[in-house]
Amino acid sequence: MFLTRTQIYVLLMVGALLAVAGWFGYQSLRGGPAGPQFGGEFSLETTTGETFTQADLVGSPTMMFFGYTYCPDVCPTTLAETVAWREALGLSPDQLKIVFVTVDPKRDTQELLSVYLASFGEIVGLTGDQAGIDKIKAGYGVFSETVGDASGEDYLVNHTASVFLLDATGDFAGTISYGEVRETALAKLRRLAGG
Repeated sequence: MFLTRTQIYVLLMVGALLAVAGWFGYQSLRGGPAGPQFGGEFSLETTTGETFTQADLVGSPTMMFFGYTYCPDVCPTTLAETVAWREALGLSPDQLKIVFVTVDPKRDTQELLSVYLASFGEIVGLTGDQAGIDKIKAGYGVFSETVGDASGEDYLVNHTASVFLLDATGDFAGTISYGEVRETALAKLRRLAGG
């Protein structure tokens, strides 16, 4: 079957538009001219009650993960992996930060986050009001939804399971997918840490 000249023209135009849209999407993610810096401004509280903003992401690379303390599998697995990756590379918490942002601020108080994260290692835990959590989720393109009756305490939260990688300037530098091969994850982190 042969395409008419008009059909070829339409396909070329669609291809060009998709290429332009992809370029602008990439520029937006990397903080280029098409949009704001990935992540954007936010203000949350650490487990010790201190204010933590996007400015605190500057200075050293960061692994940022969104989850919740009642998570049965993905969150504890990912947190254990992030700490193990950092240790495998011989990096200190000052050289490679791990930041955990709750998507369940109703249950994840500062106290609960503190106890939960202490069982993994040195991780910065962030919580806040729902508006603050929604703002940082939007900035990072994170999805979450409650499964079950949220009026009680017995519910689950489906959420984005990727680890976000931020460079020492706080800019987006990639992701590590849930279940990604260890060596691939470590290679990404070596590049992130400049080693």
